[in-house]
Amino acid sequence: MTQPLRYAINVTLDGCCSHETGLPPDAESMAFWTDELRRSDTLLYGRVTYELMEGAWRRPASGEWPDWMDADEVAFAEMMDPMRKVVASTSLDAVDWNAERIEGDVVEAVERLKKEPGRGISLGGVTLPVNLARRGLIDEYTFVVHPVIAGRGPRLLDGVDLRLELVERREFRSGAVVQRYRPA
Repeated sequence: MTQPLRYAINVTLDGCCSHETGLPPDAESMAFWTDELRRSDTLLYGRVTYELMEGAWRRPASGEWPDWMDADEVAFAEMMDPMRKVVASTSLDAVDWNAERIEGDVVEAVERLKKEPGRGISLGGVTLPVNLARRGLIDEYTFVVHPVIAGRGPRLLDGVDLRLELVERREFRSGAVVQRYRPA
């Protein structure tokens, strides 16, 4: 039995995955993302996503969350901060923040990771998921589709050919739609 590798990301209607596009987070979307974290005990990121998440969600050395965070963002950060993180990077010499760096072949490392006991692995980012999707390693895809046309930025699973089966659909009051899929 292997634990599931679940890829989840915010995306605009035109397939853009930049954190700078889309709707601003609200209580409903933050509660959703916090619940998504609860489904796994390991986070799997590439370097860019790891550094982005660390910059936003790592508990500051003071122990106090920044004033800009509301209660929903604090709940998300409190869930993410202590979680195990696995980082696929050839450019980072070391990682911390409860993290380990993948050494060697990423595909082999993820195959080993999936065989470890656990509730699941949450995969984020734009580049790493392309490689893992091409190898058939992703068990579930969750896209939070924002009612925005970005017109620029990195694209969702660019260059990947997949056939997916819709298993869940949910609308947020903001107009964003959660679409959860499994490989067909």
